[in-house]
Amino acid sequence: MQKIYVVLVIVLSCILGSCAHQASLSSNTAKPATKRTPAQAKEFADKVNRELKEQWTDAGYADWVMNTHITDDTEYLATRAMEKVLGYSAQAIKQTAEFDQLDLDSDTKRFLHLLKVSSAIVAPTDSDKQKRLAEIAAKLTSIYGKGKHCKQNSDGKKSCQDLGELSSVMASSRDYDELLDAWKGWRTISKPMKNLYEEFATLSNEGAQEVGFKNSGELWRAGYDMNPSEFKKETERLWKQVAPLYEDLHCYVRAKLKKTYGDKISNSGPIPAHLLGNMWAQEWSNIFEIVKPYGTTASIDVSAALKSKKFDALKMTRLSESFFTSLGMKKLPKSFWKNSMFTKPPHRDVVCHASAWDVNFSGDLRIKMCININEEDLITIHHELGHIYYYVYYNTLPFLYQNGAHDGFHEAIGDAIALSVTPEYLKTVGVLDKVSKDEKALINFQLKKALDKIAFLPFGKMIDEWRWKVFSGETTAENYNADWWKLREKYQGIKAPLERNVNDFDPGAKYHIPANVPYTRYFLAHILQFQFHEALCSAAGHTGPLHECSIYKSKNAGKRLIRMLSLGASKPWPDALEALTSTRQMSAKPLLNYFAPLSQWLKAQNKNEQCGW
Repeated sequence: MQKIYVVLVIVLSCILGSCAHQASLSSNTAKPATKRTPAQAKEFADKVNRELKEQWTDAGYADWVMNTHITDDTEYLATRAMEKVLGYSAQAIKQTAEFDQLDLDSDTKRFLHLLKVSSAIVAPTDSDKQKRLAEIAAKLTSIYGKGKHCKQNSDGKKSCQDLGELSSVMASSRDYDELLDAWKGWRTISKPMKNLYEEFATLSNEGAQEVGFKNSGELWRAGYDMNPSEFKKETERLWKQVAPLYEDLHCYVRAKLKKTYGDKISNSGPIPAHLLGNMWAQEWSNIFEIVKPYGTTASIDVSAALKSKKFDALKMTRLSESFFTSLGMKKLPKSFWKNSMFTKPPHRDVVCHASAWDVNFSGDLRIKMCININEEDLITIHHELGHIYYYVYYNTLPFLYQNGAHDGFHEAIGDAIALSVTPEYLKTVGVLDKVSKDEKALINFQLKKALDKIAFLPFGKMIDEWRWKVFSGETTAENYNADWWKLREKYQGIKAPLERNVNDFDPGAKYHIPANVPYTRYFLAHILQFQFHEALCSAAGHTGPLHECSIYKSKNAGKRLIRMLSLGASKPWPDALEALTSTRQMSAKPLLNYFAPLSQWLKAQNKNEQCGW
């Protein structure tokens, strides 16, 4: 799921790449006061809402330019804009303490809470440290965006491959050594990040401590309308619900890989990370042909269908838009089609990582992608437009409410819609000509989806668990890489395919680490999307198995969805969840219901295997 955020998403948790905005507290506002009143708190909150929107708008345009045209000049401009945001935000966040003991109206109280906890990073008060933090943030993102694996060819000439080219190798090659070269090569780009990241973590922790948190990890967890320690327990509760299904999938895939790679695969141990079809082994659908249950059953090849029907990047995006409008939602503005980056521009460096933007928090909607004509990118476009439509329905709210109920909500919306992109739906809109409906076709279809949705879950959980340990000091710089692989083995049952050492910084080879994008949102989104899907299907009147449901053209489902989207972050997330699902607790039960046919089938396939690792 390459799903998706933008580069300097660092101060207010700008959802999925939508970021960047600025202003400055006036000197009289910044002065300490011995006694504050509720009226002053409301005035302060109104001012921050207004000025933050202005500031993030300035930084947003600078960040967009840097993302879509990486040069030293654009990096400089984005850094300077971000410095101003960091300075303003740090000052504003610290001022919230002046109003802590007051009896405030509900809006003002929530504004101040969101200002304090909705940041992916708070800069220290010291201006030199603010500047250094902004420089490091821009540098880390730039290193990633410019990253290439270069090597000498047999003819003595140097050739280089960027992430897109290396990812194509990971997706398509079945040669063990070629895959290993691509895997190892991409991780050479992250080694220079290690010392920078250590400094980054120190500075971000200092800022978090200045506003009352132990470290940046606790700051992140405080953004979920619950005690930070309780949030850890909540993610563990959800993981335990889905772990048995993941372990069954892992067991089946490992047995299939052993038939392809022989003794390079253990009968009972972790799987080498470079053999799962993805640069980070986070989603496994690219190896579907290796693990396909029923080879004689016609598979649904959406990628081939898109190409045969002459789809291009714009046509794929318009198809995705048409799903949302079929629910009674608004058409995207002309500026979206004019300003978005749909394909990789020639002859310049860009950040291809897909992201959705409302650059000015007032409807300048854009997506940034390097779209390929395949099923994966069709799903990703739906995901990005989920963010876009969240922006559409909450961008009339005050700035601090322009966010998801929690960040997992923002990530889940588009994916919930994508669950309705069923084979039958694709046939209805003319992408597929025919669809098989027998039991073997169902298992093939569910396994392919599980290779993305279920395989991702432990990866989605461990990324931030690693960072929380870094921020808390439990994981020190000399153990960055070792602890990364301990968590990957613990949760995913995968291992590094060759020896790693203390100088390696494999976490930095994953975009969200150098870009400082919190990742637990994706874990939660992979669970919430099924909970959302189940509720929307109920609103649409669907009565069959959950995996057969498409809400395409259901105005009732659209009304239910708009009701939740329009709340933004104005209410705690259980209120928003209840608005859509009539429940107040996140649950993986709808996910398990969706994959019930596959779960039963996997258990039968694994009965003679030694599962686990």
